[in-house]
Amino acid sequence: YAADTGPSQAEAASPLAGARALIAEKKWAAAIDELKRVDDAGSADWNNLMGYAHRKLTPPDLAAAERHYDAALKLASAHRGALEYSGELYLMKGELARAEQRLTDLARVCGGPCEELADLKRAIDRYKANGNKFVAEAR
Repeated sequence: YAADTGPSQAEAASPLAGARALIAEKKWAAAIDELKRVDDAGSADWNNLMGYAHRKLTPPDLAAAERHYDAALKLASAHRGALEYSGELYLMKGELARAEQRLTDLARVCGGPCEELADLKRAIDRYKANGNKFVAEAR
């Protein structure tokens, strides 16, 4: 599931469902517009999705993405999606040490294997294998 922890039945009916659908379709600008319409800056999930959509824009808005990931983590420090995606953001910015700190944070939060931890580990491995340059995972 794109961008966050995946929908439960309650989440499928949530105000974020429209934005999640647009993100799944890779309609980044439309997802941002929908999230702005919902306007739930007090939600960690809302901020995580907003950060994700800004990071995926062409060109990406890394400053906006970072602001939203930071807000998500301020609201919910154990938000696995925001931890993973902010780690990927740090790789995009060339900040390997910060990405590796997010990996450590995820390992603590997950307490064992979890998808977000595995995904960020793969991203860090790709980064290192490509001469410390960010390479998006082919999906």
